[in-house]
Amino acid sequence: MPLTQHLANVVLIAHMAYVAFVVFGLLLIWLGGLCRWSWVRNRWFRGIHLLMITIVVVETWLDITCPLTTWENALRAQAGQDMYDGDWIAIWLRSLLFFDLPTWVFTCGYTLFGLLVVLSLQVIPPRWKVGLTSQANPVLQPSSDSETEAGDSPPAADPASR
Repeated sequence: MPLTQHLANVVLIAHMAYVAFVVFGLLLIWLGGLCRWSWVRNRWFRGIHLLMITIVVVETWLDITCPLTTWENALRAQAGQDMYDGDWIAIWLRSLLFFDLPTWVFTCGYTLFGLLVVLSLQVIPPRWKVGLTSQANPVLQPSSDSETEAGDSPPAADPASR
């Protein structure tokens, strides 16, 4: 198997991981809010998640083909493959990732998904500032024994200052 075919498979796997992070990330945020998992309020996780879906929505609205798709297709062309040729992993992953539907369906779907991510920021707010807990929805607030998470706790008091 040529190196470019392997690289195309790596790009496809990275693309699938990107999609999985966005989709399962939102599911875990909602589930974590209900189960009071404090890690779903991590500002880095939520910020990266928001950025990733924003990129997808903007690409869709501007009619920009995903760079990962373009890169994978170019690598497959260099390997002498059609977009759907390849080993079974590539065929299986592509069938999960790509659908033959009108463009407007994807635009609406990605936009609605992006709005759900924005809604999750309101209903299950992240901790954007260190050491502070959000005061939004008390039903979805973390339990008192998990108020802070690693990297979010305030610095310990200096024993010399007592």
